[in-house]
Amino acid sequence: MLEWIDTPAPHVLAMRLGGRLDADELQSIIDAIETAKTLHPRISLYLELDALRSMTPPALLRDIGYGLTQVGQLEHFHHVAVISDQHWLRPVAALESRLFAPLTVRVFTNHQQQAAMDWASELPGRPAPAAPNRRAG
Repeated sequence: MLEWIDTPAPHVLAMRLGGRLDADELQSIIDAIETAKTLHPRISLYLELDALRSMTPPALLRDIGYGLTQVGQLEHFHHVAVISDQHWLRPVAALESRLFAPLTVRVFTNHQQQAAMDWASELPGRPAPAAPNRRAG
């Protein structure tokens, strides 16, 4: 099951995944990511995963295949906020953050949904505007 969640920032794709994810639902996610990449220089993901139980084999293969195509396009991704109380996801997220920089993956507990959404909504820092040039006088 795929359920889209409204976000406060247009560059964030937020979803709740539950039950068994099939290939059509996964394709919907891929299509949304590809569309967002054309509209925003960097995108972030917010993923609520605790209700996800499995993926169909075709969905899993499509997920792996799509993931491999994105390795050369990581500059389009900023943050991935994973919301789950499953502790085993923390070391996986840490490894992904190291392997796939500049993408940053962080796991939040189910009670930290707002903090996760706030973090996903952040944009990469921009340089401060230059101070006006004043003449000595």
